[in-house]
Amino acid sequence: MSAELIGRVFLTVCPLVVIVAAGYLYGRKREPDTGFANRVNMDIFTPALIFDVLAVREFELGLYQGLALAGALVVLGSALTAYPVLKGLRLDCRNLLPSMMFNNSGNLGIPLAVLAFGEPALPAAVILWVVEMSLHMTLGVYMLDRRFSLARFIRTPMILAAMLGIGFSYFELAIPEALGTAVSMLGQVSIPLMLVTLGIRMATVRVDDWGQGLVGGILCPLSGLVVALLINIAFPLPAQQLPLLILFSVLPPALMNYMLAERYNQAPQRVASVVIVGNLVGLVVIPCTLLFL
Repeated sequence: MSAELIGRVFLTVCPLVVIVAAGYLYGRKREPDTGFANRVNMDIFTPALIFDVLAVREFELGLYQGLALAGALVVLGSALTAYPVLKGLRLDCRNLLPSMMFNNSGNLGIPLAVLAFGEPALPAAVILWVVEMSLHMTLGVYMLDRRFSLARFIRTPMILAAMLGIGFSYFELAIPEALGTAVSMLGQVSIPLMLVTLGIRMATVRVDDWGQGLVGGILCPLSGLVVALLINIAFPLPAQQLPLLILFSVLPPALMNYMLAERYNQAPQRVASVVIVGNLVGLVVIPCTLLFL
């Protein structure tokens, strides 16, 4: 891997840190309430982003069935790998385990895959994101709120957006240009707003949360990588898909973990520390993984 590619990887991750830092400084000065911003983001901006990404892509789903299954096994297997470690360290699994399972496969994983492996990697990266997001909005939500129901899941704006986006893509439905522009503009708000509110929440993180954040930040990519390698031993993936699965397995915790912890009041400060430290750890883990691949 060239020095130029390493530099571009850092340029992909570093802006995330800068935006979080801006939110942190604002949070230290103003101490705003992030609850409303997160609700709007989950109900409007993030669904718009999901629809915008999926509606314009054409997928040959048959080519990615094995990869989709492997991605789901990485998510579920990470829980089995991380759970005994968290229990052994006497950490709260209900708060921290979702961050070990659900990674940043959307706003970080997709651009990294295209950057490292070229435009042909985009459909596979999006498939892995849809798998991770679907599990996150079902199993992940259930882990935080046991009142979860299938009807409630289907009515979730992000899931509705995903189903509509895949439907538009599969049937090659055209989106009016004016509407498409509006949806795209709404979607562009999502990721920066996630990062800013994450930074604001970090302003309230206690010293003892940083230690748990470091444990989680290291355990997340490590557990995912172990599972991905075991999966490839059990049923080897095509040569062009295995590197994408390995990259997927070492991605840091998703920002959505923090947003859901905030919504369901499940130790959001602690989860925020895991997310931010995990993404800082990713500054080292991701370039090393790409070098290995």
